[in-house]
Amino acid sequence: QVQLVESGGGLVQSGGSLRLSCRAPGSIFSLSDMGWYRQAPGNERELVARVFSSGNYNYADSVKGRFTISRDISENTVYLQMNSLKPEDTAVYYCNLNYLYRNYWGQGTQVTVSS
Repeated sequence: QVQLVESGGGLVQSGGSLRLSCRAPGSIFSLSDMGWYRQAPGNERELVARVFSSGNYNYADSVKGRFTISRDISENTVYLQMNSLKPEDTAVYYCNLNYLYRNYWGQGTQVTVSS
């Protein structure tokens, strides 16, 4: 069983910053694609940012220039630095790990941005 441990959500004012963390099993971390998704009430889960095992990245258009995904292989952790947060960024954020074409999810962490 692959367990992902998330932390870092919370309440922040518009324009503020938060950093999310997701720790994954060390045995597969460097071989996996890692990503952050989010789901707001009434909406489907959507991709926010992803870092591939190759080191390439991609971002949702709505967060480009504001969010940065990174990974620390020594810590088996992927981060999502979120700057210039907007109320529309409010959602539950989920860490995702894709390994050998199987998806694994974290428990989710709430991010709330007040106007």
